[in-house]
This record gives sequence, C-alpha cells and structure tokens, in this order.
Amino acid sequence: MTRLYLAQLLLPLILIGWMLWRPARSRLGFAVQCVGSFAALAVMALRGIWLWPPWWTPYVFGAALVAAALVGLRRSRPFRSAMPGTWGTWLVAASFVALGAVSLLGTAVALHSRTPPALTVVNLALPLAPGRYLVVNGGSDFSTNAHLETLDASELRFRDWRGQSYGVDIVQLNGFGLRAKGLQPANPRAYFIYGTRVLAPCSGRVMLAVDGLPDMRVPEMDREHMAGNHVMLRCDKADVLLGHLSPGSVQVRAGDAVATGDWLGLVGNSGNTGEPHLHVHAQRPGRVGAPLSGDPLPILFDGRFPVRGDRIGRHEAEHAMNHARPVCEEHEPFATSDILRSG
Repeated sequence: MTRLYLAQLLLPLILIGWMLWRPARSRLGFAVQCVGSFAALAVMALRGIWLWPPWWTPYVFGAALVAAALVGLRRSRPFRSAMPGTWGTWLVAASFVALGAVSLLGTAVALHSRTPPALTVVNLALPLAPGRYLVVNGGSDFSTNAHLETLDASELRFRDWRGQSYGVDIVQLNGFGLRAKGLQPANPRAYFIYGTRVLAPCSGRVMLAVDGLPDMRVPEMDREHMAGNHVMLRCDKADVLLGHLSPGSVQVRAGDAVATGDWLGLVGNSGNTGEPHLHVHAQRPGRVGAPLSGDPLPILFDGRFPVRGDRIGRHEAEHAMNHARPVCEEHEPFATSDILRSG
C-alpha cells in the first residue's frame, strides 16, 4: 500500500515538473504533452485509492498542472516549429500519445464502473452513524472494486466468497479529509472509523452474528476468518453482511429481528482487513456451510451506487428519525418488499 501511495504522489509531481521546466517546443509536442498529462491525472484520480495523500489531492494536482501548462506555454512561445524537429522529440511526443491513449481508456472504464450491472440491486440505508466517509472499494469494474476478483469462476478458492463480489469498503474522514492519525499506524484505534456505530441498513432478521475474534494490528490480516466479527441480515430475499467489527461489540444474536437504524456493533479491524473499515455486501443466500457463497447483488446507499472515491455521509439532523439503539429483544420486522428492484 505504501508503494501505491508513493506512486500516486510522485507520478503527478513528475508530470507537473516536466510541464513546468521542460515543456515541448513544438505546437504538436506541447499539445500531446498537455493531453497526455491531464489524461494521466484523470485516470489516477478515478482509479487511485486516495487515503494518503487524501481525496482532495487530485484536485490540487489538477490546478498545479494547469498552472504549469500556462507557465510552460509562455516559455515555449514562440514555438520553434509546428512539429517535433528531432528523433528524440518525436519519441517523447509518441510517449505522451501512448500515455494519453492508455489513460483515456482507463478513464472510460472507471466511468463505466459508476453504472450498476444489469442485475437486481439492493437499496440500503447508509449503515453508519452520522459522519464523513470515503468509499475505498465500490463499483461494477475491477478497476474501482477489488472485490470483483471473486467473480472469476475459474478460481475454485473464490467459490465460498462469491457473494462479496460487489462489496463496498468504507473508511471515515476527519475535517481535513484524512482517515487516520499518521500514514499507516499499526494501532487500529488511530483510524477515525474505529469504534463507529454500525447500524442496520434494512429491516429483517439476523441470520449470523459472529463475535470474539481479535482486532488485527495494521497491516496484519486474519485469513482464516475473512469477514472477522460480522452480522448477516436476511432482508426480504437478500442477505446483507456487515464485516470487520470490533470484538465484544456485536449487539444482536442469530434469530433477532431488526429495524433499519438499529445498532448492530462497532467498526473494528477483525478478519482479512488491511486497516479498519466497514465492509458491506448483499447476496442471494449461500450454500450450507458457505454463507458467503451466494450470487452477489449490487447495492445502493439511499438510492446511490457507491463507487471508489465517493464521499458519503449524513449529518445528525438527517439521522434523527433513526436513533441507533442496541437490539436486545425480538422486534416485529418492518416490511421490506421494496428493498429489491431490477437494475
């Protein structure tokens, strides 16, 4: 992960510095340098995991590239020629053409990932207490959602985890857009989402409630208990899983009825997780002995399809009608016939 953070920081700085200090001296060369550089920033903004640097960094890079292009344009005028004049300058221009083409293709794929697949979708309430949140994995393409790897039917080891293929991972942000106190602190409590209340995103019945697994130090992972401490709800005909909860925080038991907004547990760092976050996914019921093996279903949060890089959340006033509370007894389930609708 640290290498990804460094790449997301260094590559844009290289493009900006190149534009600022070594702009192309021909009109064609300068044009393709601009297009290639801006396209590369666009694809990194859409497909990158902007935990550090934070989510607003691509906007800063974009503004800096615009300023560098203006300075570079002044330095290059009057242009020496319309076309590159040497083999070396032609090679640089061709490199920026290739960079732009690959980046534009990647941008198109990432934008298409914002469209839900042509499947039945599950509309859920945001399952977190009021706050600012960032989607780290989400969307309908592997470029923005690493969970889609488990749709590969040729990999037998993915069969038991197929249900999480359209899963969504969420972290919490502070007012500066940061998700932790530090770059990658080992203590899970240093992450702002740690200990945040997890709320029922739909009305239904608890099918599974697992507790007692330890929080992992970052970036250690528990691959024997992939979902960690978790709750699975049966809402209408969909099973909804909320995973990586903190030990001792689960408030429900299998068989309990819950209403939207009920308190289920607290975000932790148990299971196969690189750092504290909430994992949410919906699926058809799985096989006996493999509860996460059901056919995956895309999810919406309050009618919105969550994709990597989206900032989501709500204020306390918007949430006032659904006060979170622990579920300690049976409740009559609300009607959930409208939770499923065709995509």
